[in-house]
Amino acid sequence: MNREQQALRQRIAKPGQKKMLAIDGGGIRGVLSLGVLRRIEAMLQKKSGKPNYRLADYFDYIAGTSTGGIIAAGLSKGMSVDDILKFYRDAGPQMFVKTNLRNRLKYKYDKEPLAEQLKKAFGETTEFGSSELKTLLLLVMRNATTDSPWPLSNNPFARYNDSGRLDDNLKFPLWQLVRASTAAPVYFPPEVILLENEDKSQRKEFVFVDGGVTMYNNPAFQMFLMATLDCYWPKDAAVRFQTGADKLLIVSVGTGTSPDVKAGLDPDDMNILFNATTIPSALMFAALNEQDLLCRVFGDCLAGDEIDRELGSLAACSGPVGKGQKLFTYMRYNAELTRKGLDELGCTSVQPEVVQKLDSIAGIDDLLAVGEAVGQISVKDAHFAGFPPQ
Repeated sequence: MNREQQALRQRIAKPGQKKMLAIDGGGIRGVLSLGVLRRIEAMLQKKSGKPNYRLADYFDYIAGTSTGGIIAAGLSKGMSVDDILKFYRDAGPQMFVKTNLRNRLKYKYDKEPLAEQLKKAFGETTEFGSSELKTLLLLVMRNATTDSPWPLSNNPFARYNDSGRLDDNLKFPLWQLVRASTAAPVYFPPEVILLENEDKSQRKEFVFVDGGVTMYNNPAFQMFLMATLDCYWPKDAAVRFQTGADKLLIVSVGTGTSPDVKAGLDPDDMNILFNATTIPSALMFAALNEQDLLCRVFGDCLAGDEIDRELGSLAACSGPVGKGQKLFTYMRYNAELTRKGLDELGCTSVQPEVVQKLDSIAGIDDLLAVGEAVGQISVKDAHFAGFPPQ
């Protein structure tokens, strides 16, 4: 194990409750989650008495899919929430540059402007195994080459994080993994990552697309599994995270939902183009709900809106895991981006059709306002009562 991995190992092995943060995918709506995270960061800064306290100082494991991957990587590097918000403001207009007419039938936006912004933010040569990452980091993408979801972690004990392997995941450029996780079909072209040895006698090429088209658009429960299952810690299972409501905290932050976005839909409108442009968002919505549901069933849920009218919030649910046997403490912060949902948050001037879009640069200020409203209403001091950690 090299020196870079050793520092991360020491943090993982440190006794006390482990704290985990997951951020959903959702395009430019990641700004909404930044509004929530700004509230959490401010609360932790007040509790610590340190104005420069960062979320990377508090959370041991941070996960993100698609736009959540951008935020997760930034937080893991020790960036403040405002630093990442500035990235979205500055780079947002360049993320969604229309591609040329020749490619318009394959994807909507050019990948190069976003790629250049990610290189600037994370460093062109910074690898996934870099010591610049202060926490465990999980990025989710889909490997089209192997036709499988790829949740990649910089866990120094993982089987495929071995410097002796050609396909050592820790050798991947960080910016390129983030770019791969954001390569939403229809919106962006896929990302191709090449690994080869020094004399180029061995090489592997992978084609990646957005992790939002896997079941991990909300990566919270997958992060829990990758932190606690022995198979993800084959080199040293003794340091894997321990379960228990007092031993593990998971905070999950969404990018907004819009359940009535297709109200009044005419079945005749559901043509090939309609399906091509709506299936990605439908998959994202289904995935985040499933992950959230699993976390509420197996975790002690302290915060979260209703999943639906039948299930409610599952705050006191009885099921396969009894109340006194929960595997972790859980909070879910999100917003419903309907007229009713926005009004309940006090965001009466925000228009649903603006903030519901995954590529609405014009909605950045409104998305931030919605996220901050969620933070003020839903993020409670009692949710972080165990701070500072032991």
